[in-house]
Amino acid sequence: MVAVIKLRPLFLRLAAARRTCSRSLSTTGLTGARRSTYPCKSRVAVLYQALDPPIINGVQKPRKPGGYRDSGADIASNLSRVEGVDVICPTSSPRPETDADWCFPDTEEGILQALDQGATHLWANTILFAGHPLQTSVRVGTFQDKKRVVGQGPLAIQQYDDKEYVNDLLRRAGGFTMPRSWTVHDGPDFPTSLRALSLPFPVVAKPIRGRGSHGVRVCGSFDELLDHARTLFDESPAIMLEEFLAGEEATVTVMPPTTGDKKDYWALPVVTRFNHVDGVAPYSGVAAVASNSRAVTEEDMRNSAAYAQVVEECERAASLLRVAAPIRTDVRRREGSPESEFALFDVNMKPNMTGPGRPGRDDQASLTLIAAAALGWDYRELLSRILMTSSTLRTLRSLEPVECER
Repeated sequence: MVAVIKLRPLFLRLAAARRTCSRSLSTTGLTGARRSTYPCKSRVAVLYQALDPPIINGVQKPRKPGGYRDSGADIASNLSRVEGVDVICPTSSPRPETDADWCFPDTEEGILQALDQGATHLWANTILFAGHPLQTSVRVGTFQDKKRVVGQGPLAIQQYDDKEYVNDLLRRAGGFTMPRSWTVHDGPDFPTSLRALSLPFPVVAKPIRGRGSHGVRVCGSFDELLDHARTLFDESPAIMLEEFLAGEEATVTVMPPTTGDKKDYWALPVVTRFNHVDGVAPYSGVAAVASNSRAVTEEDMRNSAAYAQVVEECERAASLLRVAAPIRTDVRRREGSPESEFALFDVNMKPNMTGPGRPGRDDQASLTLIAAAALGWDYRELLSRILMTSSTLRTLRSLEPVECER
């Protein structure tokens, strides 16, 4: 009875989302092809990562090779074909196959160039932090009441990129299912202190400020963990250890409220993951997510109440963190049975947003796009929906992280 009460609202929400999507984000043209629309004229410029993330407490988040220019070009190219949206580019005639033609560097000069060319919206497809020009530049700040940004608040995201901080915050808030975890620090007595933890092998070792599956490894023994920890310590003086969750892995994208029909945080359909390599879902740049991920069906949901439970927890986590843009939370069952509960193990503040539509990119997708497709959305409709979550630059600059006393 409890499972039915939890599942029914979720099914109703998904059905309502399908109806709303087809009503407000699609029109039928003369050819009969469905086209995405945006309710008012917007001029969008996409930013890519040109700045290195800062070192925070001795830890630096790895910079993505290419600075997300590939997904930035996917976003810009597809938005350029959305009715009611103009895309501002650094070149007058962007070539579909050339990433650099579609997006601006996230430097002060790059941001100002986009604004001077008439951008009304900046899509921050980059890693933000407290010292980022979107937060600190006086010249950019002169536009703060006139321009909107798709992205998280730089002050908040700097703190939330610390996985230990977010997990501790959720644990202290209560009501969230979390794996056991430990933080360990480099030093001459590290092997002794590590052995004293009496860890329940296997365990997962990963960076505190990571990107994707970079540095994530399941370690089955003390010696294996010791070797991998030494590798991680080359990048950071502190790392995270978590109990290994042996069951099904899934991921939940949560959308923030908008000024339209969605007044609260709400989740896209759950995406389940499979074909792991050594217990870890491979990086999307190595294995296309379409080859190891799919949206769960309504039958899946009926057969396991744990799906509805984890969706509710992921929505509450987004609300607690007061995020301003979509986030994606990775979850995993403790055991390999459909009755086993899911635990939240990684809250991703910047979900990958690659997609098809450019030469050589037809096989591109993301976990969020797979979830959106289960609602009947194509890539352009997903981008249109995300564009609706934009905040004024002033609002984004005012967002601060939720405090977590340690």
